[in-house]
Amino acid sequence: MQEEEVGRSSAFGRLLGLEILSAGGGEASVRLTMHDGLRNLHGKLHGGALFSLIDSAMGQASHSLGDGTPNSVTLECKINYIRPVSEGALTCRAWIEHHGTRTQVIEAEVHQDGKLVAKALATFALL
Repeated sequence: MQEEEVGRSSAFGRLLGLEILSAGGGEASVRLTMHDGLRNLHGKLHGGALFSLIDSAMGQASHSLGDGTPNSVTLECKINYIRPVSEGALTCRAWIEHHGTRTQVIEAEVHQDGKLVAKALATFALL
């Protein structure tokens, strides 16, 4: 299994269509463009796809503080889903709020056309 690098999406990220816009200094920005494979039974963006966007952006933010190799895993993540998405692109911005010796606390926001779609807070374990 190949390790994911900062600025480079995993195989799962590529399957979803994630595009890493930036990653560095404890922050990251990742884009996801809606396509039919991401729809739920109501025709909207599936919550799991939105979670994957958020988790990927947070992971990129986390890894960006080290040498760029994966050095953390998600312990928990709480998401507020605020508005549904039917079409278009979403951008997730993630940033580290706390960087300890064993854990990080990371926040993220997802926007579409200037509107907040979701907000998340997570704890990552440093390996």
